[in-house]
Amino acid sequence: MPHRHDLVVPAAVHPARRRLARRCRTVTEARWFALTVFAVILANATLLGLETYSGLAADWHGWLRLAEHLCLAAFTVEILLRLAAHADRPREFFRDPWNLFDLAVVLCAFVPVVRENTTVLRLLRLARVLRTARFLPQLRVVLVAVARSLPGTLSFLLVGALLLYVYAMVGWVFFARHDPEHYGSIGRSVLTLFLLMTLDGIGDAVRAGLEISRWSLVYYASYVLIASFVLVNVLIGVVLTSLEEAKELERDEQPVVPGQSASGLPPSGEGRPLADRVTEVRHALDALERELVRTAPGARSDRAPGVAPGGHGPGPGPGPGPRTVPAGPVQ
Repeated sequence: MPHRHDLVVPAAVHPARRRLARRCRTVTEARWFALTVFAVILANATLLGLETYSGLAADWHGWLRLAEHLCLAAFTVEILLRLAAHADRPREFFRDPWNLFDLAVVLCAFVPVVRENTTVLRLLRLARVLRTARFLPQLRVVLVAVARSLPGTLSFLLVGALLLYVYAMVGWVFFARHDPEHYGSIGRSVLTLFLLMTLDGIGDAVRAGLEISRWSLVYYASYVLIASFVLVNVLIGVVLTSLEEAKELERDEQPVVPGQSASGLPPSGEGRPLADRVTEVRHALDALERELVRTAPGARSDRAPGVAPGGHGPGPGPGPGPRTVPAGPVQ
């Protein structure tokens, strides 16, 4: 059970942080804010593309540098506003992986080693383009699905590598003498079969194999069936399963932060009223707790037991009621 002074200290500190968070949250949840940040991200991507033209970059070097600094300043202001919007609940900010990604991208631009390395700085600016996924829910679901499918994809790659190695060795045994250009070594065999996995040039390979042996048809047919159809379908199944899991995860995480969606955009009309009611109830409970802590000591010392707050009679609390005189004969 917390002591009384432990309850008074947060009540004196939290209102300012709560007001700051509420004001910043009003800004970050506004649609114009999301559209502005999205436009800055697109402008940053356009600047990266313009810098690839050497003549244009040389003529407009000063303006391009100024535009880059303005984009960095806009991103810095954005991340500061998002941090301030979580002033009353800072842990919620760091639980969102997109917030961590945005914070890392902005902070790395101020690291001296990164600022001095042109290549790393350009890659960092390129990473800002990925922030568009924060404002596009469908793209965010796809990226999450790709990330969740990585374990299954690694298993697929191991099976595919084993299949390529086995068929490359068989191809080297049967075709190395007659076709050294494609099967002269294990490396060339793997490269040839990897290209055949896309069915590119499979007709020429089958015709060349039939000139060597009729059994080459079985070799190529089995390889195409296993590599191009079975394994690819397995990979598609893994990605689709991860996509469904990502959609469910997106739906589950959407109402975690009251009044704010995971993408930073204003929540939909279906979830907004409930979030507002939850926020209002939370603020009302905090105000009630502060009022009880402030008035409880005085209420106990000013009133006698069994007296109402106005001092006009017995209150509603427990106490002895009026005495009842038993009925009997009057003498």
